[in-house]
Amino acid sequence: MFASVSEAFLLGFPALFSIVNPLAGAIIFNEVTAGRNHRDRLILARRVAVNSAAVILISLWAGSYILSFFGISLNALRLAGGLVVAARAYQMLTAPEAHEERKQAQAAQATAEAEVIPEDISSIAFFPLTLPFTTGPGTIAVAVALGTQHPASGAPLAAFFSGLSLAALAMALLIWIAYATADRLGALLGETGRRVVARLAAFILLGIGVQIMLSGAIPVLHQALHG
Repeated sequence: MFASVSEAFLLGFPALFSIVNPLAGAIIFNEVTAGRNHRDRLILARRVAVNSAAVILISLWAGSYILSFFGISLNALRLAGGLVVAARAYQMLTAPEAHEERKQAQAAQATAEAEVIPEDISSIAFFPLTLPFTTGPGTIAVAVALGTQHPASGAPLAAFFSGLSLAALAMALLIWIAYATADRLGALLGETGRRVVARLAAFILLGIGVQIMLSGAIPVLHQALHG
């Protein structure tokens, strides 16, 4: 059981870390919330982390089952999900600056709109700081794709989702820590460090996307050749 939980955790955590990239996100969070005091930033960091955990967990647990409800096979889900993950990773790998600039622009625009009532922190904690800034469509696609890897039933199924859930909670904890210390991280990494982290994360995510695609393609090819 422990080995199965660990395997699922090691599958999920690198993928989630690569697409969320809390280190680069913390730098943008620092810029977007520059007009707020330290106490407000700490509150926002905690709320964004909790919201992010909810978004990722719901996508992991329910995403594949919702799509299966519409008659899409598990292998088709894996192929499609892996393709989406790999395509997003390739975009991040070839132009990470454009990826982060797009996220920053979305967050800054929505934050400006939300600051009609500046004292209302909750007005920006979920939108835009959680969605789409921290856990946007790319994160949801990765989480759904990871969920398609689940075993059929029984103890392996419980171990699989336990491992992925631990990965999601660990990711939320990292988001909390990174955003709460965003001002220090920004000074420590700098622009060059952020680009290095972004490219390394994108390369890892690309490999995970290909692996998910293979897990769907191999059974299909086996059935075609021996069916």
